[in-house]
Amino acid sequence: MRLKKTSIALVSALSLVVGLAVLPAANAATTVKMVLWPGPEGDAMQKVVDAYNTSQGKKDGVTVKMILLSRDNTFAKEAALMKSKSSEYDIYFTASYLVGQHAPYLSDLKGVKDSLYLKASVNSLKVAGKQKALPLDTSLHFMYYRKDLIASLSANAAKYTSIAKEVLGKDLKPNTNPATWSWDDALATAAFFTQKYNPDSPTKYGYALPAKNLLYNTMIWNDVLWGLGGNWLKNGKPNLNTATGKAAIDVYNTIYTKGLTSPESSQWEYAETNSALTSGNAAMALQWNAAYSELSTTGATKDQVGIAAPPGKGARTHVHALAVGLNKFSKNQAASAKWMAYLATVPAMKKYATAGGVPSMPSILTGMVAKNASFANIIEYAGKYGYSESAGAREFDIYAALAEVLSPAWSGQKTSSDVAAAADAAIQKLL
Repeated sequence: MRLKKTSIALVSALSLVVGLAVLPAANAATTVKMVLWPGPEGDAMQKVVDAYNTSQGKKDGVTVKMILLSRDNTFAKEAALMKSKSSEYDIYFTASYLVGQHAPYLSDLKGVKDSLYLKASVNSLKVAGKQKALPLDTSLHFMYYRKDLIASLSANAAKYTSIAKEVLGKDLKPNTNPATWSWDDALATAAFFTQKYNPDSPTKYGYALPAKNLLYNTMIWNDVLWGLGGNWLKNGKPNLNTATGKAAIDVYNTIYTKGLTSPESSQWEYAETNSALTSGNAAMALQWNAAYSELSTTGATKDQVGIAAPPGKGARTHVHALAVGLNKFSKNQAASAKWMAYLATVPAMKKYATAGGVPSMPSILTGMVAKNASFANIIEYAGKYGYSESAGAREFDIYAALAEVLSPAWSGQKTSSDVAAAADAAIQKLL
């Protein structure tokens, strides 16, 4: 009888709310496969995985293996796996702009403490009131610039005004406070630090433009649109074939066609944009907040990188939460839930932040400002300047469709008038 009671207790202890799976015997660790993508998030998460596998994971009887897919098609590969109800991976990488599509393939998460997270981040991962994914990074955009270069503008006011007139056809004076920049200020400053117009410029180009046909580049371009007072939609209808929509397209078109960025930037995304800045090839760029760790410690931007909100007025930085969700068809529900429970703790997310991640926990961000000054900006900008496109279940597909339609204009192959109507049509098709 005593043996029977002990066996029952053991089975009960190893059962989890998520699913009905039971962990194997304590001596046989279960391997949990988690998808993430390469880059600062993947690098930082590997540190957390390693810490778990050598400590809490041994107690849990769980070993986590992280699989890095490409930044280009992680979600496309996951979509195919989800559709086939595959159990190949136990934990999927997701995001607030995708969780609506992913929800049917994800298990509900229990016990997530909302109070630990930025409200916008944790709530953006709920579908029909159910928590479908665990927040990792809160992602938004900064205007990065070389502080040493911007400080030199005042001493070169006449040349600056002359270059602004030549490139933009406008009489502009130097603005040494990027926090108050309009896009005219940003473009004129980029022109000043482009050797084509200013042979004395220490950088060959003034701007590093991520103009590749890539949906994540659409997210960055959206900041231009929102900063000029635009939006994808107006009264529920596409709104890019307008004066404001065309003006936003023209900002990128001007940067490229006037030679303020490298001609190679038509194929640039995150990594190439960072390289242009750290190599001293470019003076500024609108880029993801995750880049700060590299930019502040590397090359020409080391100790010289400044941060400002994107140029414009009002809400003007895209905000979303990256996240992980438990595959509903995983055969390792219980083991995966144990890893997720660890990942939801403050100590785990502090390791993540220390390694370069940007957790959605304000207590961590606030407490680590001394180590990563950008954390203070994240908290401020997310609340003060942040926006979400909120275009429904097909939001992710709209990003991709707009990248396809707009990128030829971004890189000077077409004009804003050539593509604006097609952009509206692409949005309408996916609403």
